Parts: sequence; structure tokens; C-alpha cells
Amino acid sequence: MSSAAAADCPVTVRFDASTRYRWIVCALLFFATAISYMDRQILALLKPTLDQQLHWTNEQYGMVNSAFQGAYALSFLGFGCLIDRIGTKAGYAISIALWSLAAASHALAASLGGFIFARILLGLGEAGNFPSAIKAVAIWFPVRERALATSYFNSGANVGAMVAPAFVPVMALAWGWQSAFIAAGLSGFVWLIFWLYAYQKPTAQQKQYTLSQSLDPVFEDNCEHSISWKSLFKRRQTWSFIVAKFMTDPIWWFFLIWLPDYFKQTRHLDLKNSWVHLVTIYTIVTVLSIGGGWLTGYLTERGWSVTRARKTGMFLFALCVLPIFFATQCGDWTAVLLLGLAGAAHQAWSANLYTTVSDMFPTSVVASVIGIGSMAGSLGGMLLPIYTGKLLDHFKAMGDITAAYHILFAMCSFAYVIAFVANHLLAPKFIRCC
Repeated sequence: MSSAAAADCPVTVRFDASTRYRWIVCALLFFATAISYMDRQILALLKPTLDQQLHWTNEQYGMVNSAFQGAYALSFLGFGCLIDRIGTKAGYAISIALWSLAAASHALAASLGGFIFARILLGLGEAGNFPSAIKAVAIWFPVRERALATSYFNSGANVGAMVAPAFVPVMALAWGWQSAFIAAGLSGFVWLIFWLYAYQKPTAQQKQYTLSQSLDPVFEDNCEHSISWKSLFKRRQTWSFIVAKFMTDPIWWFFLIWLPDYFKQTRHLDLKNSWVHLVTIYTIVTVLSIGGGWLTGYLTERGWSVTRARKTGMFLFALCVLPIFFATQCGDWTAVLLLGLAGAAHQAWSANLYTTVSDMFPTSVVASVIGIGSMAGSLGGMLLPIYTGKLLDHFKAMGDITAAYHILFAMCSFAYVIAFVANHLLAPKFIRCC
């Protein structure tokens, strides 16, 4: 392992009540995640405008999003290894610089091929976000706070998806659709300035730990020499994360990519009339998902084992997605509530699933495991838009596009329960592997 990676892989951190810098780190992670999800949401929000300009089919639109997912998936492996090697600060800086340039480049696209190319660049850059953020949380936060910290920064995804519908239509009408992409790119570079100035590694005092805040201090103390990258694929713990990500990440991508189209096609609400529904959904997601991170930390403080607390929370969140099955069979605002609950459950599930990696692996390979699992999630996210586009085009030709969305929501509703069972079978206990 390089010296940079070793310096970025301290032992489990213990913090005094007066030490608050870790929450500044969390705030930086939150804003980066919010920017990345604003970048992703812009295309979905501009789909009606681009439909008229490019005359693409739902299948072609799905291909554009699949191009992003494919690049995103492949880049995860590279960024996971890179961040473990050169450290969180440099790795994150490279990632956001690349994706900010890619976001702005959408403004130059004037064809289907141009958008595919821009989305590939965006996917290559944004793959560094979660490996960097999860590793930063593992470095700066004690075990009992990691799920909560992850929920906080991960709520940036909801805020980004919530803010975008409020501003993108206004900007598109006032200055053209290109302005939304340019603004997204500029916001990333503004964040980069703060990151390079403010982020620092823990000091020697901040690295101190106690048994009360570490699952296994001896394990953490030897984290630099524990697990090789290739051997990660031989471990059931790694596959517990991979399988769960593959099965559930595509559902979140489905929400981001297709919800604006869902409201237009099935409820006849264009972007001018549906933005309030979308903002409400992501507001619900933001508020409730943070509670998911708090819950497992609270149970741990009450004396529950990490395994019991995490699994209880994850099973509860999986059950909360089930009601989305009825989203096409109810009124507009009831559908908003069901979609908001499902989105919040996904984000709470995701925060705890990410945290299981730092529960089971040393800090030195956290980014690598996150990268591997996230690659699997992105591969699933690449396949689902293609299937979704074909399904929607088929039922649209039959004059019953609502039936297509009913099938899709049915798939979403059961995915998490199945993923929970698979995750549990592969990792009955979230214990350290070394």
C-alpha cells in the first residue's frame, strides 16, 4: 500500500464532545452528493423538451441513461482502487472535476449520439462520489455514528433531486435548456474549491480510539495488511453487498429517470404541473430517510449488536417499499405519499447497506468494496432502463401505458425483501473479516 493510502487509513476514530469537525466533513459530502444528483436529474426533467427536439423513442432515451450506467459501473472499479491508493481528498477532487466538466458538456450536445457521449463522461466522473464519501465516513466517524452520517450525506441525493425540479424548468424557459447543464457544472467547481481548502485528515489526537467505540481495535490497527483486492471476490461478505446493490440500486435509478414521465404519461401532468409532486416526493424522502440512519445507531446505543440493529432496520425498510405496488391504482397525492415512502425506505436501506461495508472490512479496502458493489448496482441500473423503455413503448402502442408502470412498480415493491433475504444468507452476521 502506498504512503498516501496509509495516511488515509487511520485506526477507528474516537471523538470528544467538543470535536465537531467530522460534521463539517459530512456537510461537504452532503453538498457533493446533492450536486451529483442534480446533474443526473436534469436530463429526466428536460425529457419533454428534448423529446420535441430530438424525436427520440422511450427505448432510445433508455439507451442514453444506460450509457451513463455502463460508464458509471466500469468506473467504480477504477475509482475504488484509486481512492484506496491516493487517499480520499485527491480521489474525490479528481472525481468531481471530471463530472463537472461532463455535466457542462451536455450543453454542447445536439443529437442522440452527443447525449450518449456526455452521459458516458458523466458516469465516468460520478463513480468516485460514493467510494470517497463512504471512506471519509469510515475514517472520521465512530461505528455507532456511521449509519447516521451516511444518511445525512446520502440525503443530498434527495435534496438534489428535490431542488432540480424547482429550478431546471425556470432556467430552461428563461435561458434555454443548455443553461441548466452549465449551472450544474459550475456548482461542482465551486464545491471543489471548498473541498480542497477545508478537508483534512484526522490529527493524531482525533485518531485515538477506545473499546467502547471500536468493534475490534486490534483489527483496525492492522488494517493496512489485511486483505488484498483480488481476495475480496472470495469473501461472502463482499457478495452480500454486491447482490443487494445489484437488486436495489436500479429501483432508485428508476425513480430518478422515469418519475417525471410517469406523471405526464399516466396522470397527464406536464413538468409545469408535476414539479410540486416531485418536490413533495423528495422532501418526504429527505426527512424520513435520515430517520433510517438514526434508528440503527439508536438501537446500537441501546445495547443491540451491530448485526441485530442493521438487519432489523434493513428488514423494516424493505417492508416499507411494498405499498408502492398500489401506486398506479390511487389518486395523485396518494401516489405521491407511496412514492415518497418507498424512496425514503430505499435511502435508509442504502445508508445502512453502505455502512455494513465498514462493519465488515478494514478502512484500507472500504472504497474498493464500495466500488465493486456499486459497479454491480450500476450494471443493474444499466439493464433496467432498457427494459423499461421497451416495456413502455410496447404498452404505449397498445394504448395502456399505465399497465406498464403497474408492472414496473410491482417489480420495485418486492425487490428489497428478496435482496434482504439474499444479503442475510450471504452475511448472517456483520462481523469483521480479515
